[in-house]
Amino acid sequence: MTPPPTSVLRSLRARTGTTGLVYLALVLLLAVSAAFVAARGGNLFTTANTVDLLTRSSLLGFLAVGMTLVILCRSLDLSVGYVAALSTVVAATTMAGDPSRIVLGVAAALGLAALIGLVNGLVVTGLRVNPFIATLGMGLVIKGYLDTNFQGPAGAVPAAFQTFGYTRIGVLPVSTLVMLGVAVAAVLFLSRTRMGYHIYAVGGDADVARLSGVRSGVPTVTAHVLCSVTAGVAGLLLAARFGTGSATVYSGGYELEAIAAVVLGGTYLLGGRGGVAGTVAGVLILATLDTVFNVLAVDPFVKDVLRGVIVIAAVAVYARGGRSAVRTRFPSGGAPPSSPVPRPAPDTGTAPDPDPGTGSAPQPLGGRR
Repeated sequence: MTPPPTSVLRSLRARTGTTGLVYLALVLLLAVSAAFVAARGGNLFTTANTVDLLTRSSLLGFLAVGMTLVILCRSLDLSVGYVAALSTVVAATTMAGDPSRIVLGVAAALGLAALIGLVNGLVVTGLRVNPFIATLGMGLVIKGYLDTNFQGPAGAVPAAFQTFGYTRIGVLPVSTLVMLGVAVAAVLFLSRTRMGYHIYAVGGDADVARLSGVRSGVPTVTAHVLCSVTAGVAGLLLAARFGTGSATVYSGGYELEAIAAVVLGGTYLLGGRGGVAGTVAGVLILATLDTVFNVLAVDPFVKDVLRGVIVIAAVAVYARGGRSAVRTRFPSGGAPPSSPVPRPAPDTGTAPDPDPGTGSAPQPLGGRR
């Protein structure tokens, strides 16, 4: 008898974990896409297509790695696209085409991004504003500033810094190498540091974490700061590619795409479960889809529809496969353990002990004599 698909999925999840399942999906997607492109007379793994795939993954990867951190602690950041746009303008105007000002421009962009993340975190934790509303409001503030003060390209990026956006080693772009380095650093941060453990604890159950001595606001603020910094790095990459500051790149919908990559990578949207390794696979899945659609010259509208359907289907499969799994360390958000139905006690002529832990003997009905 053939086992049902959900049983097979749960068996694979038990053997490889969610991250392994995501990478298996990536391999299958690459194989199916290569076969489909070959059937149309093309080759998915040409140098140009491989470079295009890896280049696409670098920008989204920076944003998705930071987004993973805030989602793990049960928060969200919808301002990352606006932070990236602001970072391009700050970096380009500070550098002003002067190679000697590259370090100053990078520091100014990342410093401002960190400050925005700090404000986001404090508003979420201190004022108790829903992170969706808090970060969306911050994004609109940044959008208003950019639209008011910058009507076109701003500043100039020196040619020496533009190599960050275009230089590659073989088929591997330097920006992708930097993105992978940031991802490895995030993995180590989550798995080897006390703050990383606290992020998982707060995302799993903030009340339990607080009772365990964890200051629940600190991990959330830290995650928001790091998320904005990675968005600043994405802005630096955009500035390097454009050669100037671009105040309108926020219209690309990067924040929603980053959330899709995080969820596609197996991170639980309610926090406490997941990781950056799976997010990298989710980024590569989305980049592969974009590259395949471009090779096949798919209509842009149809491309967005197909991407949305694939993301929804993949997340539904993950959820269906993991529905029976209950987290034991941080149970909040999982299925509650079933408790047995209490059976009525036999009538022995004695009143039940109101406090079984005291060890006192049962008393006859009617009170003490």
